[in-house]
Amino acid sequence: MTMKQFTQTDIEKMIALHNSGDHSQVIKLAKGFLKHHSNQIFLWNIMGASYERENDLVNAKNCYENAVRLNNQIPEIVFNLGAVKFNLNDLDGALQNYNQALSIKPDFVEVFFNKGILYQKKGEFDLALENYHKALEIQPGFYEALNNIGSVYQQLGKLDDAIEIYKKSLAITKASRTHFNLAGAFRNQGNLKLAITEYKNAINIENDNPEYFTDIGDALWHDGNVDEGKKFLLKAIEIDPHHPKANYQLAIFYYDHVLLDQALPHFEKANLFDSDSRALHCLYKLKHYPDFEKKLKKVIGKKHTSPLLATLSTHFAVNFNKQDVYNFCPDPLSFVMHTKVPELLENNHALLKSLLNDIEQAEISDRKQSRLFNGTQSSGNLFQRSESSFKALSEGLKKLIQLYFQSNQEKSCAFIKMFPKEIIFSSSWYVRMKKGGHLTSHIHEDGWISGAVYLKIPQHRDNIDEGAIELSTHGDNYPVEQDNFPKKVILPEEGDVIFFPSSVFHRTIPFTSDEERICIAFDLKPNSELINNNFI
Repeated sequence: MTMKQFTQTDIEKMIALHNSGDHSQVIKLAKGFLKHHSNQIFLWNIMGASYERENDLVNAKNCYENAVRLNNQIPEIVFNLGAVKFNLNDLDGALQNYNQALSIKPDFVEVFFNKGILYQKKGEFDLALENYHKALEIQPGFYEALNNIGSVYQQLGKLDDAIEIYKKSLAITKASRTHFNLAGAFRNQGNLKLAITEYKNAINIENDNPEYFTDIGDALWHDGNVDEGKKFLLKAIEIDPHHPKANYQLAIFYYDHVLLDQALPHFEKANLFDSDSRALHCLYKLKHYPDFEKKLKKVIGKKHTSPLLATLSTHFAVNFNKQDVYNFCPDPLSFVMHTKVPELLENNHALLKSLLNDIEQAEISDRKQSRLFNGTQSSGNLFQRSESSFKALSEGLKKLIQLYFQSNQEKSCAFIKMFPKEIIFSSSWYVRMKKGGHLTSHIHEDGWISGAVYLKIPQHRDNIDEGAIELSTHGDNYPVEQDNFPKKVILPEEGDVIFFPSSVFHRTIPFTSDEERICIAFDLKPNSELINNNFI
């Protein structure tokens, strides 16, 4: 049999096919040539690259490994192997290959950039910044590295620094992703107007990205432009009917507007975040009990880490006299803690007064809240803002949360076993209410432990519970087949804080006084990787 020759013409043909996107043909040709030319590094490398483009990462990895075995001194191929390992979540293996590539080519800018991404994923932010800065030293106009530096600052809650970096990046290149990231930073600061402007800038550059349409739709909705927000959310689905985030956010929109039959199919299609739990919520409130119970049994075996699933499981168990087998937080009202915040009482209530002043003076957009009546709620994350009062309060709360954990650490439920080791507030906002103000019953689906600090409480009451918080295992108009749900009513004083599991329903009892009621609410939760991997 005559050996099939492999020539420069074949190389050029395969490169052209690869560049045109005909990756299956490249793989077919490479396999044919490799039968007689298994020592050709080019063939292994281009076949690996084609498998990678087809998202067949395991075969891509095998091809790159064969190429590296033939010659481990080609930095680009070693880098390719590391990049595939990263995408396969083999972070240690990827780092080893990245460092090997740098030992061959010390100024390999893409390697420093990818090392930054790797360390950022691991939460090792100092090392991430160090590598992004090294990439910038080699290539000063590397705006993608600037973007990622901004995103690290954003993750660290250093929003002013993040915004400054994004603006530097935009001075180099008007990239859509930079505008999008800048919008996210403005939104975290609570400035919805500026966020919406930057989302629009991103869309003007790249008008077919469903993520951009999803986020501007959500921002417009929460800024009070409900109809316009819905149009953008629907446009995201039009661009990509299967996009997970687009389906999830449209479902959240319908969910919030109690259009549960419309929310349900989008939650089921999203397969993202807590979409399984929210689909169950829709089934339960629609009284589709057989479907609910069937899906609950399927989902409940996966993990015991969802506050919403805990709420549903507990409510269903009480409603139908069944055993509650979900071990997120049995008997959740026993985990309610009511205490004082010492820092708010010191120095003649100086910090409390400063907080009230900053709430009054700071430029923070209102966030539209369908459950809130005669009141306003802030956008963004207060504890990530630069005002010293918010930072001081967050530090005081961290101490109390540690005490809260210590007082419950002998408990065996997931709520305590997976209690956040590092206390970072995933969200925080103020709520201001006037006469007749109240929040209807709800839980914090995205939290783990929730709470509220009370800065101003009406003193005049026609009834003893006016302005109090009611906590219960029933609420949000859940269907009631029997009324046997416990509740706890607490009337807080100024300077108080109340902690509770995020699975607990809570509402504000309306008040008739002309005085204002002001509190700062917050959530924190464990590292997402811990939730996803360690308690199944």
